[in-house]
Amino acid sequence: MPTRHDIRNVAIVAHVDHGKTTIVDAMLKQAGAFAAHQQLDDRMMDSNDLEREKGITILAKNTAVKYHPKDGGAPITINIIDTPGHADFGGEVERGLSMVDAVVLLVDASEGPLPQTRFVLRKALQQRKPVILCINKTDRPDSRIDEVVNETYDLFLDLDADEDQIEFPIVYACGRDGVASLTKPEDGTVPADSDNLEPFFSAILEHVPAPVYDEEAPLQAHVTNLDADNFLGRIALLRVEQGELRKGQTVAWIKRDGSISNVRITELMMTEALTRKPAEVAGPGDICAVAGIPDIMIGETLADPENPVALPLISVDEPAISMTIGTNTSPMVGRGGTGKGADAKSAVKDRKVTARQVKDRLDRELIGNVSLRVLDTDRPDAWEVQGRGELALAILVEQMRREGFELTIGKPQVVTQEIDGKTHEPVERMTIDVPEEHMGAVTQLMGVRKGRMDNMSNHGSGWVRMEFVVPSRGLIGFRTEFLTNTRGTGIAHSIHEGHEPWFGQLVTRNNGSLVADRAGAVTPFAMINLQERGVLFTEPGTEVYEGMIVGENSRSDDMDVNITKEKKLTNMRAASADNTENVIPPRKLSLEQSLEFCRDDECVEVTPEAVRIRKVVLDQKERSRTASRAKSAK
Repeated sequence: MPTRHDIRNVAIVAHVDHGKTTIVDAMLKQAGAFAAHQQLDDRMMDSNDLEREKGITILAKNTAVKYHPKDGGAPITINIIDTPGHADFGGEVERGLSMVDAVVLLVDASEGPLPQTRFVLRKALQQRKPVILCINKTDRPDSRIDEVVNETYDLFLDLDADEDQIEFPIVYACGRDGVASLTKPEDGTVPADSDNLEPFFSAILEHVPAPVYDEEAPLQAHVTNLDADNFLGRIALLRVEQGELRKGQTVAWIKRDGSISNVRITELMMTEALTRKPAEVAGPGDICAVAGIPDIMIGETLADPENPVALPLISVDEPAISMTIGTNTSPMVGRGGTGKGADAKSAVKDRKVTARQVKDRLDRELIGNVSLRVLDTDRPDAWEVQGRGELALAILVEQMRREGFELTIGKPQVVTQEIDGKTHEPVERMTIDVPEEHMGAVTQLMGVRKGRMDNMSNHGSGWVRMEFVVPSRGLIGFRTEFLTNTRGTGIAHSIHEGHEPWFGQLVTRNNGSLVADRAGAVTPFAMINLQERGVLFTEPGTEVYEGMIVGENSRSDDMDVNITKEKKLTNMRAASADNTENVIPPRKLSLEQSLEFCRDDECVEVTPEAVRIRKVVLDQKERSRTASRAKSAK
């Protein structure tokens, strides 16, 4: 069959923070994608604000470099898909792999293969993609290159790779310095026999198959991603499998339900470096973007109008975690960060607080996020949103919050399945690296969460690696406690492992909540009196309302407190009246920590300025009646 030798399509897959985006930066710079005078940022592919803040890739993105071979041959276009390393964004990984012919598996020279490495590699092997192994960060002082290569071989065997897949080439690199080599350097050093990424480019050209096609086949192009433009409207990113796609051409659009309609391609663009440039034609193997089809969805096919043949839809793993997202129902709805409406009138103008606005935004998210599901609930102003994991759902809420939405978020729950008449729940494989002295604390933590230890290894460096299989709901609220118990030194990563029979009741949070019993502003006097009762979350001057959680109780039950109490002033002065007491700084909870902290009868209020935890039922008397009814029912 004919082959296009002028193009290669490759995805870079790895665990979180193993250096994918950094090595793509170096490839773009060394391939001459930028002019010498251009000012460049680090991690250029992480264009999203949240990606830059969190230091992780959330959305799969594509770029293209024109590589000029050293032997003077014709330039070759290398299309690179930078995929997320977190299993919560697995839908992005699956879409990225559907666009390419091979993958580069990036592994940290010190940390070795971790759970997300297993996840992305399993996806690549299932799709029969050839693999190039790149051992990155060889300059780390604690690098252990030989052991990491052996661990990677073990991982391939563990995932039932066949002989062809195990015979992978190995490249050693320091992405930060833009250096790669095919010769193994000493541990803790940069490859010495090279000063650029030339060996890496050569390995890609040699081991990534060039796209093959059938000259007689009709047009087939697969939609793998969506984007939007203020002028062009919705843009579909697709890979041309067979035939040619031209600007102005009329094509058959095969929808998810099987129906076919003819549409015209108004604009065709190809990626060069980080920008899209207009093009006239895209051939087999090309990754391009088209405009002119306003309702096109991921997984659909553009085909020849006279002979329309659909490509298979993109399938993704089932969601494991769900939470309820609804409109803000607190007394402070639409009143700005301080809760005082007059102070924030200008900010409140663009506030999105209605059920219609929230539903429209969730429907918009479904267009580009294939791993998300939105289900109706028995309330007209709340929806159940299901996703891969807690982080993916928290990212969605954070994005909506930045867009001006006010929301009420329920406690994350697991999505169960009925298998052979029994309830099964999702389980995770958790890999934990901790110093030896914290081993007991971690084992105890996982025991409470019904974790089952599968493996334990000691590298002899004072650190222990433990593997547990644990129910997903046991990990909701785990990370904060884990970091506290390991003094911030522990590293934990988990990945979806499948479903197992229901593990029974879990009690993971032992402490109750301190709940405000009236509305008002927090006073230092009240905080000083409440400090010994537990840990507070609010600062002096913060507006609170009845039912809002202002701290964590030191005991297991909830306590209603008056945090707005003021010191009574008199006209008498005593010698002891000027004693000063310090207010202990409150514990600031992020959105993810607030979701972890929640109990079943609590929820999180999210506004652009503030994140507050509150009781689902705000009225103190109503909560007491519900609790007494529950006790009598037992």
